[in-house]
Amino acid sequence: MRTISLANETDFAGWKAAARRLRRAGVEPASARFVTAGSVQGGLFDADEGPGAVAVDDAFVVPRAFMETAGDLILHRAPDRFDLMYRLLWRLRDEPDLMRVVSDPDVAAAAERVKNVRRASHKMKAFVRFRETRDAQGDRWVAWFEPAHRVLEKTAPFFARRYSTMRWSILTPDGTAHWDGDGLAFGPPGRQEEGPQDDEVEDFWLTYYASTFNPARLRTRMMQSEMPKRYWKNLPEASLIPELVASAAIRTEVMVSEPSSLPNEKFQRLRPPTVDRTSTDELVALEPADLERGVQNCRRCPLWRDATQGVCGQGPREARLMIVGEQPGDHEDLAGQPFLGPAGQVLDAALAEAGVQRAEVYLTNAVKHFKHEPRGKRRLHRTPHAGEVQACRWWLEQERRLVQPRLILAMGATAGLAVLGRKPSIMAERGALVETPDGGRVLLTLHPAFVLRVPDPEARRRAHATLVEDLKMARREAGLA
Repeated sequence: MRTISLANETDFAGWKAAARRLRRAGVEPASARFVTAGSVQGGLFDADEGPGAVAVDDAFVVPRAFMETAGDLILHRAPDRFDLMYRLLWRLRDEPDLMRVVSDPDVAAAAERVKNVRRASHKMKAFVRFRETRDAQGDRWVAWFEPAHRVLEKTAPFFARRYSTMRWSILTPDGTAHWDGDGLAFGPPGRQEEGPQDDEVEDFWLTYYASTFNPARLRTRMMQSEMPKRYWKNLPEASLIPELVASAAIRTEVMVSEPSSLPNEKFQRLRPPTVDRTSTDELVALEPADLERGVQNCRRCPLWRDATQGVCGQGPREARLMIVGEQPGDHEDLAGQPFLGPAGQVLDAALAEAGVQRAEVYLTNAVKHFKHEPRGKRRLHRTPHAGEVQACRWWLEQERRLVQPRLILAMGATAGLAVLGRKPSIMAERGALVETPDGGRVLLTLHPAFVLRVPDPEARRRAHATLVEDLKMARREAGLA
């Protein structure tokens, strides 16, 4: 039996050196025993240091997954962790993919212990509570913590990054960590009585914790899963938990019975003014102003709820060419006018190249309200679905009846669906006039937003040229000068 004495419970470098010697010497796991210094007589690795003790054997490379697992596994408190690590190392030469076999008993045992170690590190980050003291150099913050596993050195760098401007110490039964603002140092095990028992900040913390405790969302089992009772004795706020739990039902009843609070005034100012959104089923627009009022009061689909305002079409009453897009974007939703954003700039450039003046065409969209989803501070465009397009055809038909254009240019599939009543294939049908059942003439083309999103510069140039070509055809067919 080879007995290897390590310097301490987390001597990973010593274990690696010894395990490498044992593996080269062909010492099987059953014949190797790892202990920490002081538990046996003799020097470090003296069983392996004699002449001829290392057998001649080619070294082999272990996978990174094993080294990462072993680096955390050694921090576990299980006494047989060294043996499990060596057993895995022994098997890796003949089973190089062993660490991927999650059903293997040794691999599964190692993975479970590593998970426990990482969980202990996470709990240390969550449950260390510093208390303020003073020494010759000024303020110092000290915490006592009893980790489930030996994770002090693994976790201390987190506190050095988080509290880099503070001088602090963390005392544990396994060792101590000290940060002086410049460097991290580790020392011998500490005792709870070496740290302060309370401080002035603690009263403030308890008041804050009690005031943020939401009795209506209390889940006792989940709370104890995330905050195990083993940590409670060192958490100042734990003294409040039994009373808060006991009074949760009564506090919930009081909360429910109280009248609702008023909305935040700042938020209310940012919201659009509330209007009387009456039904539009009987509305027949006689003037563009009628359309504008009707769109602002429209509730034919739910899109009005999240939009700032409706965006009606804009252009001459007798325009020969009507251009239909998909929906207003973020810029249009805020300004109340169509085609003002990036896609509008692409359209303006294409109109200029095609010899079409924006002021002589009627610009509108298939859908009159901006459909979007919030993403941080941004509002990201979402494509309207067929039901929303169908609901908004009411307004598009009214615009067609008022303007009576000679030609409609539908930009994109959504506009094609709104004008033709079916979703067309833009690239297959563009360039050819399509007649609607009521005798209207329609030309299909790309949407400027599509041109804007083409990633390849050359492909984007070709898409822009296609849009310009279709605008030139629309100008001829509409009889524009």
